Amino acid sequence: MTVPAAAQELGGRLPSASEKAAANHLRKILAAHATGDAKLRVLDDETQQPTEITLTPALSSLLMELLRHIGKGDAVTLVPVSKMLTTQQAADILNVSRPFLISLLDKGEIEYSLVGRHRRIQADQLFKYKKERDEKRSKALADLAELDAEHL
Repeated sequence: MTVPAAAQELGGRLPSASEKAAANHLRKILAAHATGDAKLRVLDDETQQPTEITLTPALSSLLMELLRHIGKGDAVTLVPVSKMLTTQQAADILNVSRPFLISLLDKGEIEYSLVGRHRRIQADQLFKYKKERDEKRSKALADLAELDAEHL
């Protein structure tokens, strides 16, 4: 399995076996303390002193989701919503070709800005489009399933 060039550029790589095991172990620990604010005690390498960190339920949930992907062996890349993406990076996130993405930009389906002659897409705009696209697909599939059920 290869990691797309954009994922490598953004820092994504496949986790090693030991990283997968550590992610699964940490996810189980967090899951056991997921209700309320969890306190995580970590040992500082330099001072060898324990430091306590409070994890809110929202932060615990986000970390568990990240750890779940790493534990499965997925390459994970974090993209801040304020990041400006190249057309290739945006196409890779949507899992479409760059020319297809350009056609979406030209149709006005995704907002973008020009930096010189280059199109840049803000990550939050891309994720907004992706969410709307996924919702439309889910509705279309539900409608098809309903039609299919009527013909049985």
